[in-house]
Amino acid sequence: MLLGGAHPLSLFGGTVRFELASNPGAFMSLGAGLAEPVRQALLLGLVPALLALVCCACLFGPARLSRGGLVALGLIAGGGLGNWLDRVLHDGSVTDFVSLGLGRFRTGIFNVADVAVMAGVLLLMRFARRRAPADPR
Repeated sequence: MLLGGAHPLSLFGGTVRFELASNPGAFMSLGAGLAEPVRQALLLGLVPALLALVCCACLFGPARLSRGGLVALGLIAGGGLGNWLDRVLHDGSVTDFVSLGLGRFRTGIFNVADVAVMAGVLLLMRFARRRAPADPR
């Protein structure tokens, strides 16, 4: 691995930083401190069930979903599957490798699958808001 054991690689004055990190938790290491059996049940057991639900929504709900909604669900499913496979292959941890920063502010370390999931969630929220019925008041 190019980043393994190396110092972080900074680009654009430190705005983009590549550094290798192993994340046993979910988004922003959420749940990393849970007991191992609980964390594995949630991240290795529950995630595939949720991914199956997202895939079913894509397959059986297209009449009710816009193209944007389908793209959003596809991004969530693809990113979720990528992170789940990474977790299966790396003893329950996901490999994260990039962070962004501007001045004193810096994001946590994340990977491309995280970007896909977040983009899908944001798109889904945008399309859900657009299609929400007007308040009858």
